[in-house]
Amino acid sequence: MGHHKLQRFAENLTFPNLFQVGFDQLEQEGFALRGRWSDHFGNNNPITLELGCGKGDYTVALARIHPDRNYIGVDIKGARLWRGAKTAVEEPLPNVAFIRTHIELIDRFFAAGEVSEIWITFCDPQLKKPNKRLTSPRFLDTYSRILAPQSTLHLKTDSQELYDYTLNEVLPTRDVEVMDATADLYGAAEQASLDEAKMTQTFYEKMYLEVGKPITYIRWKIK
Repeated sequence: MGHHKLQRFAENLTFPNLFQVGFDQLEQEGFALRGRWSDHFGNNNPITLELGCGKGDYTVALARIHPDRNYIGVDIKGARLWRGAKTAVEEPLPNVAFIRTHIELIDRFFAAGEVSEIWITFCDPQLKKPNKRLTSPRFLDTYSRILAPQSTLHLKTDSQELYDYTLNEVLPTRDVEVMDATADLYGAAEQASLDEAKMTQTFYEKMYLEVGKPITYIRWKIK
């Protein structure tokens, strides 16, 4: 393991906005802030999650734009989370937090109705394992246990396969309203509802755009 990665793991332990809880601890003790995130943020503002957040590009960018909302990035890679957590401490951005965990455990960290919005940005499309896709019925069922009524979800990905799977196979089976869907976000006609999706470009998004790969986007609401 690289020296820089070890340094980042050590620094992660000092960040007040980064939470790391092992599976055994979750099983035995649960997560102290579950249902009580207002204690951490000091307010009852709506909570938005970025799942598979990597370096937390969206978490940080959206928190800057919307100080009246709380943003929490979730990823299993601690070395990546370091960047977002450090930025949020340095600026500072008191409405930002991060959780290091597997996304399938997300309902261990939030109570029913505690989350009002989810962003899924450039996740692994899991082309050979549909059940592991972050928009599969299995995961959407997990999200439904923590989302409030009328919550909004966003999928932004370079994977045409994941876009088609989500839009044409999964969402038609759910009680949702698809509000936006485009297979080429930056080639789509200008419309205000796409502005937020275009506002921030992640590290991976910039890389894909440089090689001419279209970015797809879906926004839907739970009825």
